[in-house]
Amino acid sequence: MRARTLAAVLLAGGLALTACGKEGTPGDTGGTAPSQAAATDVKIDGSPTFDKIKARGRVVIGVKEDQPGLGFKDPTTNKYSGFDIEIAKLMAAKIGYGEDKIDYKAIASAGREQALINGDVDYYVGTYTINAGRKEKISFAGPYYTAGQDLLVRADETAITGKDTLKGKKVCSVTGSTPIKKIREEGLTEPENITELQTYSQCVAKLADKSVDAVTTDDAILKGFAAQEQGKFKVIGKPFSLEPYGIGLAKDDTVLRGKFFDILEAALKDGTWQTIYDNTLGKSGSAATKPIIERY
Repeated sequence: MRARTLAAVLLAGGLALTACGKEGTPGDTGGTAPSQAAATDVKIDGSPTFDKIKARGRVVIGVKEDQPGLGFKDPTTNKYSGFDIEIAKLMAAKIGYGEDKIDYKAIASAGREQALINGDVDYYVGTYTINAGRKEKISFAGPYYTAGQDLLVRADETAITGKDTLKGKKVCSVTGSTPIKKIREEGLTEPENITELQTYSQCVAKLADKSVDAVTTDDAILKGFAAQEQGKFKVIGKPFSLEPYGIGLAKDDTVLRGKFFDILEAALKDGTWQTIYDNTLGKSGSAATKPIIERY
């Protein structure tokens, strides 16, 4: 997610530095959508990635495992869940591979491009922002979700209605993150009102005990926290940046990329995308704007 250093591990009830999503409790992994039946007799001629998948008999998907609500591996059951996981499963099902034919491979943000270049994963779904620099090395299908910097506040908050109402308010995010730099550089609140901590969970704890008035980062992350404790927090819902999340693929596999574009467009039209959202990030109580697919 841009230059943001978000790499995290869910430990002792806390999200480490790069977690994107809500904190979870054992067994609470952010929701799942109804299973997709695997398509049969799928042919994707000209896709080297699909040829590898067919030869292997399984699909290997790069994901995050530390982002409840988005991509999270339950330490007790070892099952994966979240919005990104459901999108990954949808792609697999539509090219002929059900859940029993999926191998998830957790790849940290810094290693995503190389994992795709090396062929370590067939594709990657994990809060992966589409940008020009990354397109020089790999390709993307999407966006399947358009995130943006937003604000998490207490449910009864009325004074904060957007970024322009932060003056005099205490705002928290992770140390050195792009969101908190934006708050500081644009003077959205006074320097003494800015709090930087090591984890988002620490910021949310400060929000809960009223030590700060708002937490800021991508809205997908904030929706995860709101979903974790429904009725306690809310996302303002007025993003002030754009982070289009895409499915990462090998740069030269234009055929599979085209297939994924088709699958995403169909899911947006037939209600599948909405069902996935409602069963995961939608539990935050925040509505989502459907992304607009950008083919290339």
